[in-house]
Amino acid sequence: MSTVLDEIQAPAGAGRVITDPATGDEVGRVPIATTADLDAAIAAARAAQPSWAQLGDARRVDLLNAAADALQEHAEELAVLLSREQGKPLNGPNARFEVGACEAWLRASTAPDVSPQVLVDDGQIRAEIHYRPLGVVGAIGPWNWPMMISIWQIAPNLRMGNTVVVKPSEFTPLSVLALVSVLNTVLPPDVLIAVPGGRDVGEAMAAHPGIDKIMFTGSIPTGKAIIRSSADTVKRVTMELGGNDAGIVLDDADPAAIAQDLFWGAFINTGQTCAALKRLYVPDSLYDAVCEELTKVAAATPMGVGLSEENLLGPVQNRKQYDIVASLVEQAKDSGARVLLGGDPDPQAVGNFYPTTLVADIDNDNPLVAQEQFGPALPIIRYTNLQQAIAWANGLEVGLGASVWSPSPQRAREVAMQLNAGTVWVNEHGAIDPRVPFGGAKGSGYGVEFGREGLLECAQAVSVKGPAGSFA
Repeated sequence: MSTVLDEIQAPAGAGRVITDPATGDEVGRVPIATTADLDAAIAAARAAQPSWAQLGDARRVDLLNAAADALQEHAEELAVLLSREQGKPLNGPNARFEVGACEAWLRASTAPDVSPQVLVDDGQIRAEIHYRPLGVVGAIGPWNWPMMISIWQIAPNLRMGNTVVVKPSEFTPLSVLALVSVLNTVLPPDVLIAVPGGRDVGEAMAAHPGIDKIMFTGSIPTGKAIIRSSADTVKRVTMELGGNDAGIVLDDADPAAIAQDLFWGAFINTGQTCAALKRLYVPDSLYDAVCEELTKVAAATPMGVGLSEENLLGPVQNRKQYDIVASLVEQAKDSGARVLLGGDPDPQAVGNFYPTTLVADIDNDNPLVAQEQFGPALPIIRYTNLQQAIAWANGLEVGLGASVWSPSPQRAREVAMQLNAGTVWVNEHGAIDPRVPFGGAKGSGYGVEFGREGLLECAQAVSVKGPAGSFA
């Protein structure tokens, strides 16, 4: 019996080998697409777009919900492939969670009302706003949540009548190809096409005159390059770029009560999440207690090969990112910071396993704090003055997310409103919701995803205005 992987991978001896970051074993062989393949995909998507738009919103909604049903049917198979390719464990907020989120986000994208609205109707003037498709959208995704973030890009665009060409990360292409293959068992031909190419394909997509909008999730340098490449064709862009999210614990918090949520806010997907908690500010009065409680949780959370059901943390997905995490922790150790747990990887270990690492008594300007580590390491910074902590939290040129931890709703809200980030969570971190718009401030990008606002960013707003009675 064939699997989704059998259907999408290159034949033996062809393509490029993808290996499991936990074991080094071969997962499969990804076909190597070229810029000519991209041209063909864009042409096919452009030819398919008018009929897709003409189906109407109700029929597209039905098809998207049917696609969600197909994902549900293949959920375990997709989760196993994702775990092997990306490294994340099956359990916890990881592979099975991600595949379930794909289904949930697909369904959520069908819920908001995007029908035309009457803006003015005063007896003299009538004005309406309508939303029409943009055309063909290019979606460039990352390696940390490859399936889920692809759905964030695919679902709203298909709902709004666009067709989509997906360029997955070179590190995790098989899971995205499998996702698209399952969706395409329901969708009409050429409405959704995946092109598993390298950097040259991504660069060509950003500049391509046949692409009407780019959606990108990834690093700030790559995002800037895409923006520059897109300028000549004045295509729309949505950028969800890097973050270095701060969390501020207030002095009335209960360390034991918040430790579990603090830990998973930082270490979800082994810390490889744009909107994870990456800098934790704790007041003097609670500092030792928070460090102690976090260390207990971290020490009790198993790390290992993702297909082993007991594990909740996995490897760093690729060696390049592993080396970044290791270097930042070494710099912290060299500066005199205190390692509470971890920081001592086994150089003989198989796989990209970097131990869960907590670093205390560290300066705010230390590279482990000032740079996005994007891995299983969390610096814990002591503060004596709340306004100083707020200033430190706002002091970087990124602002994807932030969080405040306090049992007092009023105090938490007051601090939240002083933090310069696209999302500020209270007593949680990184808890995204398909109904709630999500996007970055400052260098973390622009445009929003999710909810009605995210859907409308995938459409052209058209105002229709005239004397009352001239149109109905």
